[in-house]
Amino acid sequence: MLHVPFESYDCALGRPVTVEVADNFRKIVERGRGGFCFELNGLFAWLLHELGFSVTLLSARPFVVGKEAEAAPEFAHLTLLVDIDRTRWLADVGFGDGFLEPLRLDMAEDQVGELGRAYRIEPGTAERQGRQVHLYGGDEAEGYLFTLEPRRLEDFEGMCEFYSTSPDSSFVRAPVCSVATAAGRVTIAGRRRLIVTENGRRTERLLADDAEERAVLANVFGVFLDRE
Repeated sequence: MLHVPFESYDCALGRPVTVEVADNFRKIVERGRGGFCFELNGLFAWLLHELGFSVTLLSARPFVVGKEAEAAPEFAHLTLLVDIDRTRWLADVGFGDGFLEPLRLDMAEDQVGELGRAYRIEPGTAERQGRQVHLYGGDEAEGYLFTLEPRRLEDFEGMCEFYSTSPDSSFVRAPVCSVATAAGRVTIAGRRRLIVTENGRRTERLLADDAEERAVLANVFGVFLDRE
């Protein structure tokens, strides 16, 4: 979360994006790039499995609090369930500005994370199947709905293709690059807005041109794009 950026520049550049572990190992590990949830969490799940952890892929539907009825469709987000000595954890390195450390799945109260942020996982109800995680707490929280049904990586192929190729995808229309820092987060949104959050204080400015965008991508995020 502090070193591998959440970024969607390949989507905007019309380059192939897949859920294949080998593809994403080459992109993220060998080429030093980032990715979005299908790439980041898919590869992280492989890493955890190789290290001996029990990992389950879960489908999640992102939403804005108060607008749960408008949540994204199934398989819009890939998140991970990790079981350690009969304790279940929600781990997610692919939601952008999300929690940096795993959350206890079966803890009902708020869980305080980095920089004092509170996160909360709520159980399902008779009206709403599955659980939901509130990423920030409070009235302006974002989060996602999810069930504990095990999924396969190939189950996410359709939504990965949509988000990486469709003109209706925000990742295609306005690429993003974002990485956590010890004091907050730094983000390029829509190619031109540089947003820096540090100890709760947010600053924002417009990048001058393509050259400055490319320089920030390289110097701040370690992301180097080919000239084309």
